[in-house]
Amino acid sequence: MDIKSQKTRARVQAKQRRAEAESALGAVQLLEHVPADVFKGHVIGGYWPLPGELDIRPLLQACHDQGHALSLPCTPRKGKPLTFRAWTPTDRLKAGPYGTREPLPEQPELKPTLVLVPLLAFTQYGERLGYGGGFYDRTLASLKEHAEVFACGIAYAAQEAATLPVDEYDYPLDGILTDQYFKAFTS
Repeated sequence: MDIKSQKTRARVQAKQRRAEAESALGAVQLLEHVPADVFKGHVIGGYWPLPGELDIRPLLQACHDQGHALSLPCTPRKGKPLTFRAWTPTDRLKAGPYGTREPLPEQPELKPTLVLVPLLAFTQYGERLGYGGGFYDRTLASLKEHAEVFACGIAYAAQEAATLPVDEYDYPLDGILTDQYFKAFTS
């Protein structure tokens, strides 16, 4: 089976595991495991959660309350990295592609130094399975060309997989924040 077919199969399984783990308490439980020392001093690149994803809005509010500059991604055309624009919890958002919500175009661009990364599955080694568009892989590669950036996956602990199909285009995570723990990965 080729890598594309393996990833398609893994995505189906990962969506099922995530659906089984989904809980309204996940957003609150996530806050209990935030590593303040890792987040300290960063410009945070968040995302607006899609249905089924762990709701990070309380985390974004907490980061805002602690004085972090926040940004959300704007989805470009396929093949390009995401652009992050400044955002606060009281800002209006516009509809984006794939069901996303994005800051308005007049918001200034920000380069995050800590990116919260949505995912379908992850491994104990920091491998990540995304939705298949490659947006975060391209974005992390582009951001890390110019500055040190911490890529922090966000997931339910139950989304951990023993193994995942990965290739040279899959950008690894630096850490994972779940409803049950935070773990930093070593390179």
